[in-house]
Amino acid sequence: MPSTTYGAVLRLPGVARLFVVSFLARIPAAMVGVVLTLHVVSTLDRGYGQAGVVVGAATVGMALGAPWRGRLVDRLGLRRAIAPSVVVESAVWLVAPHLTYELLIVAAALAGLFLVPVFSVSRQSLSVLVPIAHQKAAFSLDSVAVELTFMLSPVVGVLLATQVSTSVALTVVGALTVAGGLLLMWANPPTRSARSAEPVPDLPKQRLLSPALVVLLLAGVAASFVLVGTDVSLVATLNDSGSSADVGWMIALWAGGSVIGGLVHGASHRNPSPLLLVALLALATVPAAFASDQVWLAVAVVVAGLPCAPALSSINASLVRLVPERRRGEVMGWSGTMSTVGNALGAPLCGAVIDRAAPGAGFLTAAVVGGALAVGGLVVLALGRARGRVAPEVVEERRAPRHVPTVRVRRRGAAPTRRVRVRRPSR
Repeated sequence: MPSTTYGAVLRLPGVARLFVVSFLARIPAAMVGVVLTLHVVSTLDRGYGQAGVVVGAATVGMALGAPWRGRLVDRLGLRRAIAPSVVVESAVWLVAPHLTYELLIVAAALAGLFLVPVFSVSRQSLSVLVPIAHQKAAFSLDSVAVELTFMLSPVVGVLLATQVSTSVALTVVGALTVAGGLLLMWANPPTRSARSAEPVPDLPKQRLLSPALVVLLLAGVAASFVLVGTDVSLVATLNDSGSSADVGWMIALWAGGSVIGGLVHGASHRNPSPLLLVALLALATVPAAFASDQVWLAVAVVVAGLPCAPALSSINASLVRLVPERRRGEVMGWSGTMSTVGNALGAPLCGAVIDRAAPGAGFLTAAVVGGALAVGGLVVLALGRARGRVAPEVVEERRAPRHVPTVRVRRRGAAPTRRVRVRRPSR
């Protein structure tokens, strides 16, 4: 597949607006965890464990609701599918600051269940708006935007909660969630191309589910396991050394490494397997386990971040190629659920290892488990390819399938091995 420039992607009709809308709509999702934690601990005067129950309830709601909301987008279209989410989120976040602890658990689960599916919708729309030759750069840019969101939004949430009040912070999260949903409804980015917009009966479930799809979804579990394990281990390492105040800028360095890696990956000519990138992500986490001081830890977390955005963007780009367009919303929802499963497994397992051994063991646990899942997936795909049962683009994207976007492009159906020259913008 040819490489492309980010300027060429952003000049495609509708793409720049989609990036702006999705960036704004993702802000409350990146704030809600830290704001809920601070509200439970400081305002409701409960412990961090009880705060974890509230955040966990929201996470379970997200995991259960993501495939269902994606299926609604496939069947009803974007506006009709997310209108109930906007109504429910409005009600939940209006009353959330005034609820007791027990009722807040229920409200958090309901908010997670009806969360506006901006992450999956933006990627689904990218697969429609962006021709196949540019999709690698587009999904890399999307992953970079997500990293920036998670770098900036929690800081804003903490400032609101600590400098004003947690009730105001929760209200702001709710207002931004509703505003993001309304903004998404206004923009109404396409989730189906012109060719597949006509109603057709759903394919049987067994035809959607394939070994390649299962392995790719498990790659999402592996990537999330490594990332949350790295997060927990980094915090534990700094707390153990009495440097808990440095957590913020260390995480920013980690995310900065991911941004660099994502930009380089999107502009490169090579297209390694997403599973290979997840394995590299696991391997890149190992040096952090042996960092002897903060300087080397800072270097290690930058290295650990470099394969992050490439792995996630490659998983998303492969998913949209692997399933029928009319079922992409559902599959992207399942992808979100698998990421949640990886988070739910990685945090307690790595935390338990840290409690029994040392913070460095948490990095190693994340690397070993995530790497084993990725390598196992590569073995399954290799066996499947040998038997002709696995789509080749999951192992290595050597050929670009046809793409019929809703926007006009100069060339359609180009031969898969030919390169398309894209003029690079001047600096």
